[in-house]
Amino acid sequence: MLSRYLLPQRRTLISLAVLLFASIGLQLINPQIIRYFIDTAQSNRSLEPLYYAAALFIGFSLVQQLVSVIATYVSENLAWRTTNRLRGDLAEHGLKLDLSFHKSNTTGSIIERVDGDVNALANFFSSFIIHLAGNLLLMLGILILLFRENILIGAGMLLFVVFAVFAIQWIRKLTLPVWTNWRQINADFYGFIGEHLEGTEDTRANGATGFVMNRFYGLLRRMLPLRTKAFLGFASMWITTIIVFALGNAMAFAISAYLWKQGSITIGTVYLIFYYTELLAKPIEKIRTQVEDLQKADASLLRIRNLLGTRSKIEDGPGAALPAGPLAVALNDVTFGYDEQPTLERLNLRLEPGEVLGLLGRTGSGKTTLARLLLRFYDPQQGSIELGGVNIRECKLGELRTRVALVTQNIEILQGSVHDNLTFYDANVPDERIIEVLRELGLGDWYDALPDGLHTQLASGGGSLSAGEAQLLAFARVFLADPGLVILDEASSRLDPLTEHRLERAVDKLLANRSCIIIAHRLKTIERADKLLILEQGRVLESGSRAALAADPSSRFSRMLAAGLEEVLA
Repeated sequence: MLSRYLLPQRRTLISLAVLLFASIGLQLINPQIIRYFIDTAQSNRSLEPLYYAAALFIGFSLVQQLVSVIATYVSENLAWRTTNRLRGDLAEHGLKLDLSFHKSNTTGSIIERVDGDVNALANFFSSFIIHLAGNLLLMLGILILLFRENILIGAGMLLFVVFAVFAIQWIRKLTLPVWTNWRQINADFYGFIGEHLEGTEDTRANGATGFVMNRFYGLLRRMLPLRTKAFLGFASMWITTIIVFALGNAMAFAISAYLWKQGSITIGTVYLIFYYTELLAKPIEKIRTQVEDLQKADASLLRIRNLLGTRSKIEDGPGAALPAGPLAVALNDVTFGYDEQPTLERLNLRLEPGEVLGLLGRTGSGKTTLARLLLRFYDPQQGSIELGGVNIRECKLGELRTRVALVTQNIEILQGSVHDNLTFYDANVPDERIIEVLRELGLGDWYDALPDGLHTQLASGGGSLSAGEAQLLAFARVFLADPGLVILDEASSRLDPLTEHRLERAVDKLLANRSCIIIAHRLKTIERADKLLILEQGRVLESGSRAALAADPSSRFSRMLAAGLEEVLA
C-alpha cells in the first residue's frame, strides 16, 4: 500500500521529512539555551548574555511553531492525495466485479469500504512512516544528549523508554481484534441503512417500518459493546502512558537529586534533564497515538486488501475483435444456474445477422438470464456463446458491451446532464448527433422545452421524466452506441398504449441493420420477429419461424395467438 500510493509522492515526502527533522533539531536546541540561561544567571555575570539567550529561545520557539504548522499543512495534503487515489482504485475495482459480488454485498457496505475504511487510513498515509521515524529519531537524540550529560541519567531514561514502548505494544495486541470487529459492524450498519433508505417506499407501503426499526436497534445493541471495548482499549493505552510518564518523571527527579547532591551537575543541568524528560514524553505519546491509528489502519487495511483481492469471476478475454454490422448469435449447449438448480439447461440457439428473435416464456423461465449471459454479466457453467462467429470469452468486456445493447423496463437515469445520461460521459459524441437522434425518436418537443438544452441536469432515478420519456432516452443511448445486437427486455411493458405506439417507429429505426432479441409478454411486441423461441423452466419448449409456428395449429405459439398471449403465459 505504501509503495503503491505513498512513494509516488516523493517530493512531498522529502519536504515533509525536512520539515520534521528541522522541528526535531529546534526541540533539542531549546533546552540547551535554557540551561545556559539558568547557569549564567547564577554566576552573577553581566545581564547581556541573558538577553541574547532569551532572544534566541523566543526566536527558536517561534520558528519551531511555524515549521510545525507548515508540516501539518503538507501532511494533510499528502493524506488527501493518497487516500483519494485509493478511493478511486477501490471504486473502479468495485465497478469491474461481477454481478454475483454486488448481489451478495449491500451498497452501504461497499460504500463503507470505499470511503469509511479509507478515511481510517488518512493519518496512516499522510505521515505515519515519517512521523514514526521522526519521533524515534527525537527519542534517540534526547537519549544521546542525556548520556552525554551523565551515564546514570541516560541509562535511567533508556529503561523508561523501553518499558513505555513495551507497555504500549502489549496493549495494542489486546485491542486490535476489537477494532477489526468494529469496522465490520460499521460496514453492516451502513449497508443496512443504505438498503432500507433506498427501499423506503416499499417499506412504508407494506407496513414494515416496525420490523426495520427493530433490526436498526438490534444493530445498535451489537455495536455498543464493541464500541465500549474499543474505547476501553483506547483508554487503557492513554492511562498506561500517563502512568509510564509519571514513573519517568519520578525517576528523573530521583536521579537528578542524587547527582546534584553529589555535585556532579548544576541546577541548569537539572532543569535540562527535566525538560528532556518532559520532551521525551511527547514522542512516546505521539507514537502511542500513531499506534492507535495503526490499529484502526490494520483493520481497514485488511478489509481493503480483501476487497482489492476479490477477483471478478468474469475476466477479460485476450481481445478478439467482433465483426462490424449486425451480429450473428449462437448458443451451443449452454447450461447456467445461479445456484445448484440450472436456470438454463442445454440451450441451443441460432440467429443470423440482421434477424429478430422473439423470446417468450413464463416468469422465471430464463429469458432475462439469457440476456445477462450475452453481455457476460455471468458466464455459463457449460457450453459456449458466440457473436459473429467469435466466442465472447475471447472478447474484451468493454468492446463486447459496446457491441451488445440491453434496454430493460427499468431505466437508470443518473444524476447529471442530459448529455452525460445519453453518452455515459463520452465527450466525443457531438451535440448535433444527439439532438438529431432525439428528434428522430419523437423527443424533439421534450428537448426544445429543456431550459439548458443538453446541459440540463436530471435528477437521479429520473424523477422529472415520465416512463415514456425515460424509455425513449434509453433507445437514444442505443442509437448513439450503434451496437450490432440489441436486446429489448420487456422494454415497453410499463408504457401506456399511446406511448407504446410512439415507440414503434423508434423500434423500427433501431432494428434497421441490427440483430435483435425481443423478450416480451405481449403479442404486439413480437410481430416484427423473424424467429420465435419459447422457454419453459430453462429448456426450449418450441422454436422456429414465427410465420411457420403461427400457421401450425398444433404449436404452442398458435394456441397463444388463439387464447391471447398474456393469458397463456400467466
